[in-house]
Amino acid sequence: METDPFDMEALADELHEIVPGFSGLHAVEKFNTGQSNPTYRIEADSGKYVLRAKPPGPLLKSAHQVDREYRVMKALADHGVPVPKVLALAGEDSAIGRMYFVMEMVEGHIFWDPALPEMAKAERSAIYDGMNSVLAALHRVDPKAAGLEDFGRPGNYFARQIKRWSEQYLASKTGELPDMDRLMAWLAEHVPDDDGRVSVVHGDFRLDNMIFDGHGGHVLALIDWELSTLGHPMADLAYQCMQWRLPHDSGFRGLGGLDRDALGIPQESDYCERYTERSGIKIENWTFCLAFSFFRLASILQGVYKRTLDGNASNPERGREFGKAVPLLASMALEVIAGND
Repeated sequence: METDPFDMEALADELHEIVPGFSGLHAVEKFNTGQSNPTYRIEADSGKYVLRAKPPGPLLKSAHQVDREYRVMKALADHGVPVPKVLALAGEDSAIGRMYFVMEMVEGHIFWDPALPEMAKAERSAIYDGMNSVLAALHRVDPKAAGLEDFGRPGNYFARQIKRWSEQYLASKTGELPDMDRLMAWLAEHVPDDDGRVSVVHGDFRLDNMIFDGHGGHVLALIDWELSTLGHPMADLAYQCMQWRLPHDSGFRGLGGLDRDALGIPQESDYCERYTERSGIKIENWTFCLAFSFFRLASILQGVYKRTLDGNASNPERGREFGKAVPLLASMALEVIAGND
């Protein structure tokens, strides 16, 4: 971890004022992982905390809304979804000069490789089943009961998302990529009719956005809610199932090419079937949902790459790698489409 040059005295005074029971700030260290909203470990006499902030510099419209992360985690805490306890939200005029929120530090294990080489076969099965259970639990939450009925816009979720991420991609475009142009056109022409189903969606549901207990089978916290909104649950499921298709020997560390049966990792079809049993949600328009997920991730990574070139990325070295991944994602999306025509 690295340290950012904050005014420690001003930050200590502010945290003492807004975080219940906070006292004695010792250290602020930036986590090196993550590409979007900078995240920091806070150590104080009163304990350990996590501070998550907007990045510095000019930002794309509707991006980096840490206040939305704070709101959704606070709302879901009482609805069967494991989230860190949020403690305080500071505005743009904060002691660090940008909006941030503070949450509890959840001590546990984060798995970075979806093949789980450090775990036994039975433990791998339990980890994937734990993820599946959390996703189904999230999608069973009634947004109105959680006070989140206005957390997203009404209407066709996929149509809105294609518009949003097409605009974001074009705004952060650094060169011509015909596959992305073809993909955007196909998605716009194949948007499924709105079936009226609305869930809280995480937006970045994957293994390394979860903190597990020491044995691996129990999810202690689902983190990184920056892309959460009200939307269609298939978007979360398809996004996670990209992991089964991405190559393992790439920067994505996917599950493609691995003997999943030997590893104890469920096949995509089995994972989806278990999700349906738990959530009661039927899987439809799967080809479209997968293609959309590849496109959306490509647009997100293009934004990270653009911030890297502009000098505003949280992890510049990783950001440059992500820039190279955008063509791969666009190509894989077109392969999914071609394979199901």
